[in-house]
Amino acid sequence: MSGQWLELESKKDFAQCMERVEAWFAGELLDRPPVRFTRHNAEFETGGEQLEGEALRARWFDVDYHLKSFVDSMRGKRFNGETFPVFWPNLGPDVYAAFYGCPLTYGDLTSWAQHCVKSKEDMAKLRYDPDNQYMRGIEAFTRRALELAPGRFIVGYTDLHPGIDTAVAWRGQEEFCLDLYDDPDFAKALIKLASTDFESIYDRFHGPLRAAGQPSVTWMGIPAAGKMHVPSCDFASMLSPEHFDEFVYPELERECRMMSHNVFHIDGKGVARHIDRLLELPGVQGYQWVQGVGEDEAIMQWVPLIRKIQDMGKGVVVDLKPNELGAFMEVVGPRGIYLCIGSSSEEEELAILEKLTKWR
Repeated sequence: MSGQWLELESKKDFAQCMERVEAWFAGELLDRPPVRFTRHNAEFETGGEQLEGEALRARWFDVDYHLKSFVDSMRGKRFNGETFPVFWPNLGPDVYAAFYGCPLTYGDLTSWAQHCVKSKEDMAKLRYDPDNQYMRGIEAFTRRALELAPGRFIVGYTDLHPGIDTAVAWRGQEEFCLDLYDDPDFAKALIKLASTDFESIYDRFHGPLRAAGQPSVTWMGIPAAGKMHVPSCDFASMLSPEHFDEFVYPELERECRMMSHNVFHIDGKGVARHIDRLLELPGVQGYQWVQGVGEDEAIMQWVPLIRKIQDMGKGVVVDLKPNELGAFMEVVGPRGIYLCIGSSSEEEELAILEKLTKWR
């Protein structure tokens, strides 16, 4: 697809920006590192009218409401740098677990799985259903978005993280932790079930999007020419290196081998304890470092971790504040860096872009 990018009225420099992103995936640096002007998870920081119960659930599934909100948010907006207009269908981070019949509970800004596996017998009730309400909901979002998208925006696929995180969504964190010791075979069976259908589920979305000429992109907002995936394992923060190798690594390795482009989501210092093993994953070109908030938020304390990823020839997505950029550029080289910066104005964004062209 490289060289045959979409033409977007909302982003005239789309092709040029995609060349910069593809260079990042290849471990190369063009004129400057890619930069996305938004903070990690910024899209989840505001909600609409406060609703409850069935009215709240209905809004989550309301295709017209979400597409209108997205299109309205684009009006008058400049997508500077590698900030792309991406609509991705979203019913919450546990939607993959819901494809197997696990119901979701909805809040204003997120949803979560109702732990539906209380015993081994309950596992037999889990079946991937390509026609269940959650799959139909995501596909309705996708169809409508593709109708509205031409010349305007990119359509992504929903948040997909199979494997142990989905097993935990079904079982519950405390119970699953006990399973690792009391019944590891049961834990492995849940993980296997949560991984077996991943490729067919991914392709169910990837196929129509590719047929419509879309790049491959999801919630992270980094498009790619091939099959792009965001592998992750937030539950790894609870695991020893031995348990990580036994229960997590084999399925992560399998996931990554299915894709042409992978950016691993490292959710905080607990997951980062496994960085040496994560850096061995096949086919992973980049790692998204999410340092958290509070005392973990300042980026300079994480420079050794970022350099370690760079030294392995890998890319790293770094989330920082504008006032941290100068100090960061003084001690970190630009190769492999993909920045996410929460800016306050277009003038600030243009100044940052100019500054990045001088980073050596």
